[in-house]
Amino acid sequence: MTTLLSPRDLEVALELRDLSDPAGGPHAMQPLLDDVLAALTSTWSCSLDVQRRRPLVSVEDNYDRLGYAAADVTRDARYSRYAAETVMLRSHTTAGVPPALRALARTAAVEADVDVLLALPGVCYRRDSIDRLHVGTPHQVDLWRITTTGSAGRRLDADDLEQMVELVVGAVLPGARWRTSPAQHPYTASGLQVDVCTASGWVELAECGLAAEHVLAGAGLAPDRYTGLALGMGLDRALMVRKGIPDIRVLRSTEPRIAAQLLDLRPWRPVSSQPSVRRDLSIVADAPVDAELLGDAVRTALGPAVEDLEAVTVVSSTGYADLPDAARRRLGLRQDQVNVLLRLVLRPLSGTLTDQRANELRDQVYAAVHRGPHGEWATR
Repeated sequence: MTTLLSPRDLEVALELRDLSDPAGGPHAMQPLLDDVLAALTSTWSCSLDVQRRRPLVSVEDNYDRLGYAAADVTRDARYSRYAAETVMLRSHTTAGVPPALRALARTAAVEADVDVLLALPGVCYRRDSIDRLHVGTPHQVDLWRITTTGSAGRRLDADDLEQMVELVVGAVLPGARWRTSPAQHPYTASGLQVDVCTASGWVELAECGLAAEHVLAGAGLAPDRYTGLALGMGLDRALMVRKGIPDIRVLRSTEPRIAAQLLDLRPWRPVSSQPSVRRDLSIVADAPVDAELLGDAVRTALGPAVEDLEAVTVVSSTGYADLPDAARRRLGLRQDQVNVLLRLVLRPLSGTLTDQRANELRDQVYAAVHRGPHGEWATR
């Protein structure tokens, strides 16, 4: 039985603002995406079809029709968020590609030639680690150029893919050096990872490849007549690279001095940095320990205060057999449990965090993740 989201968790997820969508108000992510789309369509002289699909998708579209194997670990409820046995919150915007291609196949049935850029931006939902570059609800965009061999005169190939990468990188970070390395995706052939050189080193920007024939065929587009390029990019990471933003939490901040800088693509001007506050928690957890699930539980426990959370790290995990008897008794540890040292790093984006408030947040997290009979509280 797949672990399902609670009605409240689902409600919270669906209420989350999509920063790439102008319908929710202006945000710097929108002109960045516009620049990318303009660079591609003006060079290729192709049509553009921007689709903003609902976050709830079928498991078939999210995994099966893209070529994921039934046993792939990414399907596990530790990493994916299921609303029902056959419905989930999309784990990537690529989940919108199969229905977009099916719709294109219906249109193509009455048109001689096709040359279109499908753009599918939106929020994705994962159970992910927590640090300054990662969040459980990242923004992505899938960019798929689909053509008939008649309209392009030939099949799209590795040279076309390289041009696509060059155009995307040039729009996100003009003048930046970039490199590619081989990468595997079940829905592409000749897959690549794209890295860009930034002031802090090489950073992954996107992944891409030639559209896999099985994905086209499954949507009703015959591979001998249709050909395609596929690129997926994290919009949060792209915007952080473009503006020089060091912390992903900044992108959703409502603090006026920060929010005012998130309306354009001008370089980031640091707002006064607050010192970090560290709290180490010795907890009892059920084995095996999963850092992603713990991170998800921490987010849920903190609620709106999650904005003050910079990172969660599993420092150590010690099993029953490796602990002395005194420690087992003190913790009330069962043989199927482990003692985890969990480190919280709290750093508010604005204002200050008092020791009292840090301890309150620490206790909120402790209450949510500790599975032992005895408690160790900071505020009680």
